[in-house]
Amino acid sequence: MANDKKMVEDITSMEEDFAKWYTDIVKKAELIEYTSVKGCMVIRPYGYAIWENIQRILDGMFKETGHENVCMPMFIPESLLQKEKDHVEGFAPEVAWVTHGGSEKLEEKLCVRPTSETLFCEHYANIIHSHRDLPKLYNQWVSVVRWEKTTRPFLRSREFLWQEGHTIHATAEEAIIETEKMLNVYADFCEKYLAIPVVKGKKTESDKFAGAVSTYAIEALMHDGKALQAGTSHYFGDGFAKAFGIQYQSKENKLEYPHQTSWGMTTRLIGAIIMTHGDNNGLVLPPAVAPIQAVIIPVAQHKEGVLEKSEEVMNSLKAAGIRVKLDDSNNSAGWKYAEYEMKGVPVRIELGPRDIENNQCVIVTRHNREKTFVSLDNLAETIKAKLVEVNEGIYQKALENRENKTYTCTTIDEINAALTEKGDGFIKAMWCGDEECEDKVKEMTGAGSRCMPLEQEAIADTCVCCGKKAQHLVYWGKAY
Repeated sequence: MANDKKMVEDITSMEEDFAKWYTDIVKKAELIEYTSVKGCMVIRPYGYAIWENIQRILDGMFKETGHENVCMPMFIPESLLQKEKDHVEGFAPEVAWVTHGGSEKLEEKLCVRPTSETLFCEHYANIIHSHRDLPKLYNQWVSVVRWEKTTRPFLRSREFLWQEGHTIHATAEEAIIETEKMLNVYADFCEKYLAIPVVKGKKTESDKFAGAVSTYAIEALMHDGKALQAGTSHYFGDGFAKAFGIQYQSKENKLEYPHQTSWGMTTRLIGAIIMTHGDNNGLVLPPAVAPIQAVIIPVAQHKEGVLEKSEEVMNSLKAAGIRVKLDDSNNSAGWKYAEYEMKGVPVRIELGPRDIENNQCVIVTRHNREKTFVSLDNLAETIKAKLVEVNEGIYQKALENRENKTYTCTTIDEINAALTEKGDGFIKAMWCGDEECEDKVKEMTGAGSRCMPLEQEAIADTCVCCGKKAQHLVYWGKAY
């Protein structure tokens, strides 16, 4: 049995070294492989299958809210990128440039898109003329490039996959409604399908997206107490429209500037899944995005009838819409148990000769290793119920982790004491609204502002930093 457990023993424990634990999992669960280009990774089939499920569900949610998919070019001319001053300044340090086409130097260098606001604006200027042309509710699934100095698989890479929604509306009110609606779509997706509880909030002025009037975000807390921004939604006002000369004829025959939004989620969600739900045996996947929802392990498969019955069970589960795999390889049962635990498969089905005699099988749920004997009759319904149970179980565990690692503080000393004595987590503390105080809190505690939650509460009258009248409750934390 020693060999069966080897792949699990090779994982560094999260308590010992969380960063190494994370890297061990992405490698050993076969999610990624490194390449010769620093910060760029191969997303392997199992990792990509998780992304495909995320994409499928989110894309359905976007279409339900009236959005259409488009595809913009990968390259942005330098002159186009520079049209919106704040935007280009915000992205300049991370931009990758193309200077040659073949052996010839380009007349104007091209930026490899770090985001596509400018491309959408150029397009909108060409197609929007009348109020009848509005709104445009667009989204695209593409990769983008940001030349990050420090990289980590899924969490921060130089090229990553994402969706970016870009919408344009006749009025500020419509655009703000859209910005908040998409934030809620993101929050619902994370909580319902990824089993990750999130805090919905607004970013401070210093932390908003380059060129935005306001940025909203959902913040999640990882197992180690660090925050992760899981999705953002931005309201641009008419700033981009003015910079790009986008105007439309209103119903009153006046020329007006439209109002825009953008919003995005990326492959860093896979990192969020790993760090929210994973344990020292590997991945723990939410059933909605697990490439394999149930794996059948035939026990004593050399014995007559075991493989045949296992195939019959697999086919009935497939017919019921469950993503199921039968592992009939020559590896030992113990090795298979360890492998699928590493891969985070939500439900394991063990089926041996004695089980078949008794018209039953053994079901083991990955997140808590609970073992139950169940009848083979109506097995699909039983598995579906177990998948719901798994989702609820991992959500509650993540919520409990967040609640245990959320500290209410009224002074800088209290923040430092909480982080020192209890470890990293969310700090709930009041803020006066002054950027100087925001910077000072981070400088003195290491915890930066994550968001001003939409559900505000007054936990104190004064700012945690300067003692002046408080304006906002802020969630602070160390972040990925």
